[in-house]
Amino acid sequence: MSPAAPSFEITGAGGVKLRAVREGEGPLVVLAHGITAHRDLVVHGSRALSRAGYDVVRYDARAHGESEPAGDGDYSYDVLGDDLRAVIDDAAGEGRPVLAGHSMGAHAIVNLALRDPERIAGLVIIGPASTGLPPSEESLAHWDELAAGLDRNGVEGFLEAYETQGMSPDWRDTLLRIARERLEHHRQLDALADALRAVPRSLPFEGLAELESLDVPALIVASHDVADPGHPYAVAEAYAASMPDARLISEDEGESPLAWQGGKLSREIAAFCDEGRVRERFGG
Repeated sequence: MSPAAPSFEITGAGGVKLRAVREGEGPLVVLAHGITAHRDLVVHGSRALSRAGYDVVRYDARAHGESEPAGDGDYSYDVLGDDLRAVIDDAAGEGRPVLAGHSMGAHAIVNLALRDPERIAGLVIIGPASTGLPPSEESLAHWDELAAGLDRNGVEGFLEAYETQGMSPDWRDTLLRIARERLEHHRQLDALADALRAVPRSLPFEGLAELESLDVPALIVASHDVADPGHPYAVAEAYAASMPDARLISEDEGESPLAWQGGKLSREIAAFCDEGRVRERFGG
């Protein structure tokens, strides 16, 4: 096994220090993870993308993993998009990258793409959850309970709150194991709790109609709802229907979500990057 690449620092919006890792050579792919996750969890440690001839940068979002929290408490999607822009500026030079993001990361890449579509070669939108409309009070209460559990008793408090919010019995043990593993990677759980309260209260865009103008090649990765109801299949379908140059993929019925299958997901991202419409947008 080849040694892990060393991490390095990027200055994000407002001077927040973000930690990142870079591997491979070729066109640039930037990976943006979901809330409570970290930089290894977009493709779950797979190196298939770098081995396929891509320069892969993955980074910890503010308050996640090894990155600093927001000193001013700002975890809005505009700021998360600005952090992403800082990562691209640091890594891409004059070239255009493909951006691949899961959940919070999916929303962040769409937020930036809507503001600066010419900066991007393509989008891989994995497990989107926001339709750009204000969340329900029930949904916000869900996130507040998780944050309160984290404040109260760290990882164990989070898991206690998470388990009470309902999950398929067939997936319970897997979901709890995944949650524990990802939470153990964070340096500042109090800052993560702040992000848990703030991020769901921000909108990455205002309504799906905004996506109709986003004429950038896109691959939408949907998950079936039994295993992953937090990222509804119908929302991914709506993204694919709204965007003018998007296609939808998913796992087969009964399989674990494609978003959880790092190697297979990496190969799908590589195949998307190799499409002519995306290749034409790579470069300066």
